[in-house]
Amino acid sequence: MERFVIIEGSVKLSQEELKITRTQAIPTPWGEPSAPFEFTEVEDKEIIVLPRHGRVCRKPPHLINYRANMWAIAQLAPKAVVALCSVGGIVEEDKPGSIAVPDQIIDYTWGRETSYNKGDSETITFIDFTEPFSEHLREKLLDAADDLLTPVIDGGTYAVRQGPRLETAAEIKKLAQDGAHYVGMTLMPEACLARELGLNYAAICQIVNPAAGIGLSSSKIDMKAFSDVSDEATKKSLKIALKAFESF
Repeated sequence: MERFVIIEGSVKLSQEELKITRTQAIPTPWGEPSAPFEFTEVEDKEIIVLPRHGRVCRKPPHLINYRANMWAIAQLAPKAVVALCSVGGIVEEDKPGSIAVPDQIIDYTWGRETSYNKGDSETITFIDFTEPFSEHLREKLLDAADDLLTPVIDGGTYAVRQGPRLETAAEIKKLAQDGAHYVGMTLMPEACLARELGLNYAAICQIVNPAAGIGLSSSKIDMKAFSDVSDEATKKSLKIALKAFESF
């Protein structure tokens, strides 16, 4: 049976869509993943969910063991990995509730383990990261959204911040000048570790609020005000991922 992995973001996935049948802890040489993996079947495919932030104890972005998470995923040998993530919208026209399939990343994080290379080998592997996401998987996600008549934004640059604090308005202005469209905290080093492991990896972003200093967040970000659109966007994103897996 073909396997596919969904990395759950800060918004928990609906159990109405995924009927989890079992869980499995997967040990790694890099420590424990965020949580046991959750397994279910959809049609003739095995869908495996990893709660990125944990299930019981919620892990902030800067403390997630990304190396353990991605290593464990690789042991499952999935055909594709789709990462769900909540982001702030830097472009004012991208309203809360919008969904995006980004095609680029700028990494502003620090202190995170970004490679499996421990410096104990005679050779160094330099991965190509020109295109940080699998373009084939991105196209499948976009096609799935079209089939579901769900509007999505094709492309855009995800700025990865350290967290867990949100940004200042001045920082968002700087990110915009750098060419970023969305701001979040989790896609790095997740994406480069996926590349190092040879995984087909792409992301679906749910824009849950305007970034600091933008539109309704011009003076303060009120996350509670956007919780309903965040939940709905996550449900739509899950449907897009499952639809994409049908033809992958």
